[in-house]
Amino acid sequence: MRAWLGAFRVYGRPRLVAVLLMGFSSGLPLPLTLGTLSYWLAELGVSLTTIGLFTLVGLPYSFKFLWSPIMDRLPLPGVTTRLGRRRGWLLLVQALLGVAILALGLSDPRAAPAMTALAAFAVAFLSASQDIVIDAYRIELLLPQEQGAGAAATQWGYRFGLIAASAGALVAAEAHGWHFAYALMALLMSVGMATVWLTPEPRVASPALPRGGLGVLAWFEGAVVAPFADLLRRESWLLMLLFIVLYKFGDALAGVMSNPLYVALGFSKDEVAAISKVFGVIATLVGIAAGGIVVERLGLYRALLICGVLQMLANLAYAAQVEAGHDVGMLALTIGTENFTGGMGSAAFVAYLSRLCNVAFTATQYALLSSLASVGRTTLAASGGWLAERLDWVPFFGLATIACLPGLALLIWLMRRDNGEWVEIARRNEA
Repeated sequence: MRAWLGAFRVYGRPRLVAVLLMGFSSGLPLPLTLGTLSYWLAELGVSLTTIGLFTLVGLPYSFKFLWSPIMDRLPLPGVTTRLGRRRGWLLLVQALLGVAILALGLSDPRAAPAMTALAAFAVAFLSASQDIVIDAYRIELLLPQEQGAGAAATQWGYRFGLIAASAGALVAAEAHGWHFAYALMALLMSVGMATVWLTPEPRVASPALPRGGLGVLAWFEGAVVAPFADLLRRESWLLMLLFIVLYKFGDALAGVMSNPLYVALGFSKDEVAAISKVFGVIATLVGIAAGGIVVERLGLYRALLICGVLQMLANLAYAAQVEAGHDVGMLALTIGTENFTGGMGSAAFVAYLSRLCNVAFTATQYALLSSLASVGRTTLAASGGWLAERLDWVPFFGLATIACLPGLALLIWLMRRDNGEWVEIARRNEA
């Protein structure tokens, strides 16, 4: 037990602190174009239809892999030579992101909604671009054995950024108005910029250009074709990609119906908010930290299996909630269990995606893999409402539990096949 508790000291390493602060910078812009912005629009009396359409400005997050090769391989003249490939791109994007957030706060959604939408899209695009570089920076900065703790640290920082830009922005807007609130959020981008400025460039050799030099076709081959070809050359690549889609599927399927369940059981908004926004957040953060330690102590595959089984069993807490009915104590147990195990699974899963990346194409491959992972959480889980209507609550959450099994079965199969694959990835990353 002492060894396990001592393992938490890894989070005090300077590299992990830098990753946490960059995670804060990554999470900060998201609510400013979604929840916080929708609150502002609603307060101004903007129609619900228009508010709904504003969610489309978040599309860059789903398609960031399309321009990730540019940020992965294209040098910035006079910038990357001085600051490095990752630091140069990241500082430029963060500076532009701060300006875009400020412009969004200075816009007038009621008088000129198109300009507000344009500014919000710019924030989302630059935020997604920042994520591309931060993910690559984290993977290249940390040692292989630190990837689990790094995944936890970046998610801790990410959630602190979300809180700052949601609850923090609302408090600031209540006291000093929306323009001030967005200006404050723009200023908070300096946290990430200062972190990048004080953190060294990862010691990773710049990828070599293919034969043919700097021509457009040669660049396209090295920046776009090569990262995808590298993934397709992996043994069991198809099963690997299926696992990425399915690992969080059952968890997402149950989670998408959690709030409708609470409404059906008669819980008030205050009851749900008091537990989910306080107790639930704490449970998530503890779960993320615990997941990072499990990866470090037990290894990646065993951590994925343990966290995946716990995620699966947590879905049964929803079925127990149905049987308990309107019981606030049981609600706290349900939300706490789901958030704790979900945090553990997320930390292990991010570490897995990070380990899959070849450092020659880190940004491109991670952007692609993380976009693929969102399929299970969004597209596949969208059927949750239809299933819940036809199965009733207890059978539905039983089905969501069973939906975890294909991902776990693929994991077990990969565990038996992929030891040599990890050795090969490590060899190439060290070359």
